[in-house]
Amino acid sequence: MEQDKKKGPVVLGLLALGAALCLSLAVHRTGGGAVAALAPAALPRAAAAPAAVLDGTAGKVIPLGKAVGIKLFSDGVLVVGLSPVETEDGASYPGRDCGLKTGDVITHINGGEVDTIEEVQALVAQSGDEPLTIQAVRGQRQLQLKAAAVENSQGVWQLGVWLRDSMAGIGTMTFYDPSSGVFGALGHGINDVDTSMLMPLESGSIMPASVMEVKRGASGSPGELHGQFDLTRDLGTLYANTNLGIFGQMPQGTVGSAVEPVEVASRSQVEIGPATILSNIRGDEVEEFDIEIVHLYSEGDGTRSMMVEVTDPDLLSATGGIVQGMSGSPILQNGRLVGAVTHVLVNDPARGYGILAENMLKQATGK
Repeated sequence: MEQDKKKGPVVLGLLALGAALCLSLAVHRTGGGAVAALAPAALPRAAAAPAAVLDGTAGKVIPLGKAVGIKLFSDGVLVVGLSPVETEDGASYPGRDCGLKTGDVITHINGGEVDTIEEVQALVAQSGDEPLTIQAVRGQRQLQLKAAAVENSQGVWQLGVWLRDSMAGIGTMTFYDPSSGVFGALGHGINDVDTSMLMPLESGSIMPASVMEVKRGASGSPGELHGQFDLTRDLGTLYANTNLGIFGQMPQGTVGSAVEPVEVASRSQVEIGPATILSNIRGDEVEEFDIEIVHLYSEGDGTRSMMVEVTDPDLLSATGGIVQGMSGSPILQNGRLVGAVTHVLVNDPARGYGILAENMLKQATGK
């Protein structure tokens, strides 16, 4: 078996319909922290959304716009590639030949649950050439396969399967719901870079982050934010990685009281015209920038509910428009939270797509 060493270090990026997702999870460890490029997925098995607690803020959320570190551990291990095992008798393909495919999620081996590459590696080493019973998920299907590892020319037992079990990077928080303690971020899911599959979530958390540098966007080359965060300090925990965003819980004291809660706009309350976004493009400071909502879509895939254009000279000067890492930046209009930035147009970085905030909140709370 070959392993794609426990990530952490993985880049997430996806081009689709001329737009780039705006969260990029890319980490290079440096001592106790991490330096990351910021830019940008079947729903995972996750804990149910917490029930709301009624108080004076019920129905309102706190718009955030703060960059945070994100670490995610998968529910099972994701197959991201299949390769030959070089033996003394030539190339062998035990993983491919048993029926595994890129995008499968291995959940059990020999009846025991596996969630890390190390667990799989240990079972393969212990079994030698004895057949392994592998349970995996492919889309909505449950599979049971048999595979026997082979010994490579260095004497190591391998299946010829590349695996991923975790990711880390930086993204932007959209809102905090003080009535339930739930937060939403990104406005889209975290997908694996190699398979484009939504990473199945076992556990995860967010950490404080600071933006250190901006790579400006240009036509044909989306920009990105670079920042750092401390992998050892958690602000909150994740309970869901969905196609409409990532969601979790954290104490209200972590959010602070500097920003007043606002109403979440319904689709009918969102208008073509001026709006603002909250985004963290310098240090740990959240700033408000002018944009224009230029089009509203009656239908779509959920993450493209509106098209927005950056009009703020300061933001255009600093970033060139929307860059990778701004995904999740809350969109405000008429005193309400109306949405979040999700994509940038590859050939026009001043423009991008946004998701409706009401869709994110419904996904977060189940209501």
